Amino acid sequence: MGKKIVIIGGVAAGPKSACRVKRLLPDAEVTIIDQDSLISYGGCGIPYYVSGDVSDEKELRNTSFHMTRDEAFFLKAKGVTARTNTRALDIDRKAKVVHIEDVHTGAKESIPYDNLVLATGTKPNMLPIPGADLDGVFTISDLHKAIAIKERIARGEVSQAVVIGGGAIGIEMAEAFSDLWGIKTTILEFMPQIMPRIVDWEFARMLETHLTESGVDVFTSEAASAIEGENGKVRRVVTPKRTLEADLVVMAVGVRARSELAQAAGLLVSPMGNIVVNERLQTSDPSIYAAGDCIEVKNMVSGKNSIAPMGSLANREGRIVGDNIAGIPTKYKGWIGSFTMKAFERCIAATGLSLESALAEGFDAAAVTTAQSDRAHFFPTEAIIPLRLVFDKRTRKALGVQGFGPMGDAVLARIDAAAAIIGQGGTIDDLSQLEMAYAPPFATALDALNATANAADNLAAGRLRYVSIRDFLAWMEDFASHPDWVALDLRHPNETGHFVERYGKEKWLSVPYIEIRDRYQELPKDKTMLIICDAGTRSSEIQIVLDYLGLSNNLVLGGGFNIIRRMGVAWWPN
Repeated sequence: MGKKIVIIGGVAAGPKSACRVKRLLPDAEVTIIDQDSLISYGGCGIPYYVSGDVSDEKELRNTSFHMTRDEAFFLKAKGVTARTNTRALDIDRKAKVVHIEDVHTGAKESIPYDNLVLATGTKPNMLPIPGADLDGVFTISDLHKAIAIKERIARGEVSQAVVIGGGAIGIEMAEAFSDLWGIKTTILEFMPQIMPRIVDWEFARMLETHLTESGVDVFTSEAASAIEGENGKVRRVVTPKRTLEADLVVMAVGVRARSELAQAAGLLVSPMGNIVVNERLQTSDPSIYAAGDCIEVKNMVSGKNSIAPMGSLANREGRIVGDNIAGIPTKYKGWIGSFTMKAFERCIAATGLSLESALAEGFDAAAVTTAQSDRAHFFPTEAIIPLRLVFDKRTRKALGVQGFGPMGDAVLARIDAAAAIIGQGGTIDDLSQLEMAYAPPFATALDALNATANAADNLAAGRLRYVSIRDFLAWMEDFASHPDWVALDLRHPNETGHFVERYGKEKWLSVPYIEIRDRYQELPKDKTMLIICDAGTRSSEIQIVLDYLGLSNNLVLGGGFNIIRRMGVAWWPN
């Protein structure tokens, strides 16, 4: 036999590195150790199993050709020994052995290795609040928990659920409960917005509005202070503002690395508890590698290290580990934070940094928001996809892109394209000139991503001046906050009539886009005009016209009313 390769962890990175090593070194003796009975499953598919989109949990463990990835599959199809229900107790680096224990019998033994791979994953955070240990309080940590949740729902034991945490997992679980099962569901998020630090406030607000319209209650800036029960079972969640009845509670408040084995073995671990690796995913012991959710990964945009718990990254890292063990020098560059997520009939996606995160990292950052068509405007299925590009004003470097729109591939296509550019350190100009495939059923001739980059170019060059959506909404709620502001609405009179009637001609000027050049002398010189259209495109053009005509007292509402109408504002006409 060749090399002895031992891998601790059997969900994503572990099996990937095992199979890659075995393909490159057919004579290697490869063993996977996992304390669970279920291995190599698609953990990211758990919410869709609970919702019923995936009918059977075995589908999460099956290959694309419908074989279940269990011990027999790994041995017969891959030549890899998978030892489930086996706990790794400790690592003797000097002797190069792993001490293990059978979780059922308690029998102990030692397994020697030439190379060891730590793919121990993460464990979910639990809030230290009263009632967190009640029956019916779950975390989404493994497939067993998902099966237990679905069984309770199927038995009719759950009519009301509370999800604590407004990140991706929390939102996906809320949809799973509400959409198919009709469970009254509430999301609690202690930060001021859902998906904090991942997307900016405007995009979080559009998502929150859609969740609310789909029947999920969302409370932000509100933390759970206690969970109460009866006869040992959960019955309600208490916050400083309200009490929410609940038969089931999901805590989705983040994860932390399972690095206890690494720490006990004296391997280098970050202050946050993540296993430290080099570019070849070696730990501080060159014969030991680590991959997946347990490692510290460099963000290629910020340059900072952090945990990156994503199945897509874990699989790529597993392959890189396999290459290096087999003697193929391969480096892992890091990640930029790309994600996409379904929420009822909408999807939200992002790559790189949000504006909030970019500013916190010290970038001289700015952002533009557009509301472009996902395909030719004359095509019957055309829809609007708001996009946001975050960039550095000094270097013009692209830092991040966010997207929101109908379910489908339109948003994903733009985010993936942006990720490729951002991952290479690209600029506004690279995105502006990026060649995108075009046909009317799929895109516009000037793609939505190109158009967003062009808006960023105008802003960076001083040809475009914005009023932020947050500031505009604050003004709409209290005109006295900026008494010198007026709206200049370029839309058709049929669209502007409601606003003129409600707010008066002094606050709401209705001058159609096509008439501005003939009627510009009617416009005020002593007021700041907030130029409004549906998407912001006409507004940007008219800003240049007005500047040329000596009326530079104006700001553009980026994204226009296509963004506003998706945010659930109280004053929007029904």
